[in-house]
Amino acid sequence: MKNIMKYSIAIGMIMLTLSGCDKFLDEKPQSRLVVASNLKDLQGLMDNYLQANNNDVASGEIAADDYYITDAEWAAQPEYDRRLHTWEKENVMPASGNDYYYSYQQLYRANTVLATIDQVNKDNLIEWNNVKGQAHFMRARLFLQLVLLFGKAYDPNTAKTDLGIPLRLGTDFNEKSVRATLEETYQQIIKDLEEACKLLPNKPVHVMRSSKPAAYALLARTYLAMGNFEKAGLYADLSLQLKSDLLDYNTLNAAAAFPFAQFNTEVEFSAVMATPAIIANATAKIPLVLYNQYQANDLRKTLYFRKNTDGSYGYKGSYDGGTPKFTGISVNEVYLMRAESFARQGKLTEAMKDLNTLMRKRHNNTYVDKTAADKQQAIDIILTERRKELLIRGLRWMDLKRLNKLGANITLSRTINSKTYTLEPNSPKYAIEIPPTVIALTGMPQNP
Repeated sequence: MKNIMKYSIAIGMIMLTLSGCDKFLDEKPQSRLVVASNLKDLQGLMDNYLQANNNDVASGEIAADDYYITDAEWAAQPEYDRRLHTWEKENVMPASGNDYYYSYQQLYRANTVLATIDQVNKDNLIEWNNVKGQAHFMRARLFLQLVLLFGKAYDPNTAKTDLGIPLRLGTDFNEKSVRATLEETYQQIIKDLEEACKLLPNKPVHVMRSSKPAAYALLARTYLAMGNFEKAGLYADLSLQLKSDLLDYNTLNAAAAFPFAQFNTEVEFSAVMATPAIIANATAKIPLVLYNQYQANDLRKTLYFRKNTDGSYGYKGSYDGGTPKFTGISVNEVYLMRAESFARQGKLTEAMKDLNTLMRKRHNNTYVDKTAADKQQAIDIILTERRKELLIRGLRWMDLKRLNKLGANITLSRTINSKTYTLEPNSPKYAIEIPPTVIALTGMPQNP
């Protein structure tokens, strides 16, 4: 049965990714391909860790500024990674096996569960709710990753006309793919997550599965991307009410190759990106301007980084406990989201309390609590610590987009083979090119 299920899912994912015509197939998929018929089957669709948790998008991290590479290392990369690294407009993803493909491939799992579960017996209502909640969470998380790559930064004044992503909500391969608006996209993400929050348990069987605190945290991340700080803070608070465990970095071994254990106590939902060679530990170097922001009493300076033989620094701080780059949800991110939300609402005492609660676990016993004289200083301090705490997690691209929309005016610059490349604030290139093969098959509009 597992082989049949795997076969049918594989067919579905391929067809879903390539669909775009009203009659892409001569006949509708045969009913015999739908083999999931009970909760155990449906849970099994989402419990394939290598597929559902190990293929997060990486394009934003390639394009962001958490690292640099040498000329020789740049030359050794595939052409599409080189072009994405230097912010070219076109040919930045391979024709297949790209972030778009893998995301919609996983989306088919969630949609299969949601299309089937209402026909499944509800004798075990708790488990039934849990499975359905996981599917809503998975779909929302995939949509959010996709829109943060392929959509513009959210602007409430233009979101009703800005292009979002295709919101495929079913399993019909013949359904034509069309791009929803940015507003419709974010509203679908919120709708899925609100449903997930109602259905999921407070504590998962394992953090490879989603939970209520993880769903609240993802809602907070969504509202942060939208610039709705009141709601971002509300959902970050709800998440922290259920899970607020922090690692004490004083207890970790800085000499270890990878100091952080996989599934450690801060992890709410475990996931990693499909890490390309360009940002692998042996290739990507940490910019000195970033490394030097960590003070001598900051334990992250030795826990996050290793010194290379050429004097540069590499990253070893993944919460996955090894070389894969953690892109899941963890408590430290939630503290920083609530702190930023407090600061932007002018609640300085609450903002600095959250920040210092986290920072005490990141420094040795010489740490002195940070203070802020005004709202802008609090925001600046918190954003600085957010950058230092959450680097190489697939979050920087989102932050660059949302902060530039708020007027941060961050210009990115790289020099490769004596040629300097720049990415201006709010550039159209922040909406990465959708793979041309998808555009050709669907007729959807491409990003400008």
